[in-house]
Amino acid sequence: MSGDSERAVAPGVVPAPCASKVELRLSCRHLLDRDPLTKSDPSVVLLQQAQGQWLQIVAQKKMTRPLLLRFGRNAGKSTITVIAEDISGNNGYVELSFQARKLDDKDLFSKSDPFLELYRINDDSSEQLVYRTEVVKNNLNPVWEPFKVSLNSLCSCEETRPLKCLVWDYDSRGKHDFIGEFTTTFAEMQKAFEEEQAQWDCVNAKYKQKKRNYKNSGVVILADLKLHRVHSFLDYIMGGCQIHCTVAIDFTASNGDPRNSCSLHHINPYQPNEYLRALVAVGEVCQDYDSDKRFSALGFGARIPPKYEVSHDFAINFNPEDDECEGIQGVVEAYQNCLPKVQLYGPTNVAPIISKVARMAAAEEHSGEASQYYILLILTDGVVTDMADTREAIVRASHLPMSVIIVGVGNADFTDMQILDGDDGVLRSPRGEPALRDIVQFVPFRELKNASPAALAKCVLAEVPKQVVEYYSHKDLPPRSLGGQPGEAGPSSAP
Repeated sequence: MSGDSERAVAPGVVPAPCASKVELRLSCRHLLDRDPLTKSDPSVVLLQQAQGQWLQIVAQKKMTRPLLLRFGRNAGKSTITVIAEDISGNNGYVELSFQARKLDDKDLFSKSDPFLELYRINDDSSEQLVYRTEVVKNNLNPVWEPFKVSLNSLCSCEETRPLKCLVWDYDSRGKHDFIGEFTTTFAEMQKAFEEEQAQWDCVNAKYKQKKRNYKNSGVVILADLKLHRVHSFLDYIMGGCQIHCTVAIDFTASNGDPRNSCSLHHINPYQPNEYLRALVAVGEVCQDYDSDKRFSALGFGARIPPKYEVSHDFAINFNPEDDECEGIQGVVEAYQNCLPKVQLYGPTNVAPIISKVARMAAAEEHSGEASQYYILLILTDGVVTDMADTREAIVRASHLPMSVIIVGVGNADFTDMQILDGDDGVLRSPRGEPALRDIVQFVPFRELKNASPAALAKCVLAEVPKQVVEYYSHKDLPPRSLGGQPGEAGPSSAP
């Protein structure tokens, strides 16, 4: 089992990101036999206690405790061992398929019922069960079902770590008959599979000592090996993936007349309005992700010069040929210059802005590389007019290298934005088509205006790294610096 190790936080405080993801492995020894005719069928119920017990387990890595009966008495020599392992660095999983030929027959009146166990050898020389196959009844040439296992579980992501495979003849009473074993490493398995020599003698050491001409108790064959690398957000960024940020500002009349002090766009030379505060706070967080620190800055819902026609995707620097600004400060200056020149109007149509950025992302999609990802930052007071078109646009954009962060400014009802976020279920278009990915993150700025930069960053960008990885993983695109080609994580693909 695995879980996130987190620090306890006071109510109302945004928690810091979890320090690590931890996998717990449990094993028991010398359990009491509670069945009269067969052995016990044990299970473990793990309860997490509030006051730091989880962290104690993680800190100790391995902990063995005696099992107690009621009233604190020892349950004989029974013990339970909990091993904690940090799996934050997990970088993929592997699909394995084993079969065997000419296994020893351990049954008198029928053939063996073989199953295979795969163990890894830990640093302390202990053996950790990784996987146990199903039992194939009455068959000396079994073909076991393929299975998936993470590289972390298999070998702690150390491909030369020793592995051991054991083959048993199943016994319903639990007294399985040992057929044979062999040792290998994941690196050796990959090399042997690529060279079409992935088979090992299944050896019973007792037979080997006693029988002069003993060769093996059968042969185990690795029939299939598929390695799937799971890349991190940092892998893509370090591999040269460029993040391009676009800021879209709501200039609709529902924000209030800028000449009025109650307006979210109020022009005050001595104090920033709500939009400026949100723009600077959130924009500076996003700026760290943008490769060239140049933002496309757009506005929607205003009448703009020279004809004062309503526009839903205009450049706030009034240069449609180049809507980019230098850094978040450049966006601030363009906003301050733009505000007195436009007339706040409506309606609040968000779909045109999403579609505009989606067209750029669609062009990038055809490159076939993890080279450019788009983030659209929308600042709005929350009253969306074209909800159906917006849902349609988001569903289409979910297939593209693109994420949308919506920052709610002011104290309006943000129900529509929370629906678009999709955290409570898969967002669907009006036609019922589900979004391929959850690409929308909603942030109510009123709850974060006094938050620390770290807390703000966590809330604003909480889902973007995952969304980037999900998109490129779905497209089977590795980071560019790896030099791989789409689809390279297939059969016999080596790192």
